[in-house]
Amino acid sequence: MPEAATHEAHFESLERQKMAARLGTWVFLASELLLFAGLLALYASGRASHPEAFRYGVAHAMVWAGTVNTFVLLTSSFCIARAVHALRADRRRLAGALTGLTLVLAVAFLALKGYEYHHHLAHGQVPGGRSAYFVEHAELTGLPAFFTLYWITTGTHAVHVTVGAAVLAFFGLSIVRGRLRAPRAHRLEMAALYWHLVDAIWIFLWPMYYLMK
Repeated sequence: MPEAATHEAHFESLERQKMAARLGTWVFLASELLLFAGLLALYASGRASHPEAFRYGVAHAMVWAGTVNTFVLLTSSFCIARAVHALRADRRRLAGALTGLTLVLAVAFLALKGYEYHHHLAHGQVPGGRSAYFVEHAELTGLPAFFTLYWITTGTHAVHVTVGAAVLAFFGLSIVRGRLRAPRAHRLEMAALYWHLVDAIWIFLWPMYYLMK
């Protein structure tokens, strides 16, 4: 059955419920920013302590992969933003298609990231610095720190992408089945806000680990 434009019993109105949802989402996003702010601070400290090693690590990154994934995420942000506008206008088919396209782009990002991880593992660029690769580059004492941070930071981001993809899949199915319509479009809007945060964080990670040679 289509979802009625009613509010939950513990809210005075649907508008008040939407406001509470938005506030809760922003508080959650702020906590996520604190997590990544700590990781960015560790990167800044490591780069200040071992500039040569960090420059070497960035210089040997898969720049094309990071750049392609940047465009993938930016395109996905545009798609989910348009999906929210389409759902508000009660254009369910368009909203469902755009949400589905965003999900496809999320999977593409993870697939390319998985390929990149496989490349690093094949070359011994593992977290912790316990491989022959680091023995060969023993003069770069900060190289283990660089790759450990790389794996932790991009891995944490990949987990967030995975969670976001699961949320988008849920809402996409809800739209297609007619359970999510214009009166409750704020639910998709909250998922879109989370997705925009994931994209914004990657905009910082891209230069840090791929461009700052």
